[in-house]
Amino acid sequence: MSIIQKYDKHVMKSYGRLPLAIESGSGVNAVAEGGKTLIDFGSGIGTNSLGFCDSDWVEAVCKQAQTLQHNSNYYYNKPGADFAEKLCRITGYTNMFFGNSGAEANECAIKIARKYSFDKYGKNRHTIITLVNSFHGRTIATLSATGQEEMHNYFFPFVGGFVHAEANNIADLKAKLDDSVCAVMFEYVQGEGGVTPLEQDYVDELFKLCKAHDVLTIADEVQTGTGRTGKFLAGEHYGKKADLTTLAKGIGGGLPLGVCLAGKKCANVLAAGTHGSTYGGNPVILAGALAVLNKVSREGFLAEVIKKGEYIKEKLSALDEVAKISGKGLMLGITLKNKKAVDVMKSALEAGLLTLTAKEKLRLLPPLVIDYESIDKGLAILIQTLND
Repeated sequence: MSIIQKYDKHVMKSYGRLPLAIESGSGVNAVAEGGKTLIDFGSGIGTNSLGFCDSDWVEAVCKQAQTLQHNSNYYYNKPGADFAEKLCRITGYTNMFFGNSGAEANECAIKIARKYSFDKYGKNRHTIITLVNSFHGRTIATLSATGQEEMHNYFFPFVGGFVHAEANNIADLKAKLDDSVCAVMFEYVQGEGGVTPLEQDYVDELFKLCKAHDVLTIADEVQTGTGRTGKFLAGEHYGKKADLTTLAKGIGGGLPLGVCLAGKKCANVLAAGTHGSTYGGNPVILAGALAVLNKVSREGFLAEVIKKGEYIKEKLSALDEVAKISGKGLMLGITLKNKKAVDVMKSALEAGLLTLTAKEKLRLLPPLVIDYESIDKGLAILIQTLND
């Protein structure tokens, strides 16, 4: 029985999986069951930031697994201390909470925002504004926060206290920013919503309004963070630093990690017993995450991410089938003129290239370490697919 047959027999069909079973990977290359090699332009939806099985990451994970695989959060561990110190130094945040996913990081930010407002203003100031077309996770609370109506089905009742405002429409934000609001939560570049960046003027006004009303800003950088856009945090492109920022995906390099970063205003909101996570702060995962930080923070690394993204955009923009390319760094969304993105994704898969979709767009999230030779090989497959 094949890998796919075993999966389909015993695992719930909650994903629209493609007919590919990956057995191994190295760098930017995945090896499928049967031996076929494919170039990866998706990096596990932006999670394998250093590609498959980066040697430094593997060494850190294996060494830690042989030293201490877990301890409860009643105690401390060295990988957690070292990672937290470096991440605070890189980002300028005061402290953080460790979870296991982007949804958990966003849940933490939601709780901090509501408790901050409760502690300072009392009850009934708990509404969080999120943006239409946003995506914040698949737990009941983060699904409720997600600004996509098609996702608000089946799982009734959804959690109250979320209001959705139209992205890049400051008038709509002002209209919904009443006395019940404690925070505005947003993605600088909406990933699942179509790789759509916010406009600079909108971000400037959003921060100005929030500061005037003592409303917290929450930046969901689950997909944009850890260098994906060519800056460690996408907020750097806008010259902004939110009160709370959430990270996941690429920060763990392939292992489950979610981080909620807090600035001084929110650093002491959570007291003992107000939040927790059994596996949050796992030493093996944080040892690997520290290896990610060490590589991504090297001098010149992020500048190369921007250059590679511009190189890809230049090559693809010349094609007749490409109408527009959105995004920043190695987070790109391609609007096509005639072909459907899902059909291109499937054809590229057959030809040996892993890609993604986001709404009606073809989405590219290559590993941040991808070299130009691999970019050219992948682009050759994609260009052929688009030209067919």
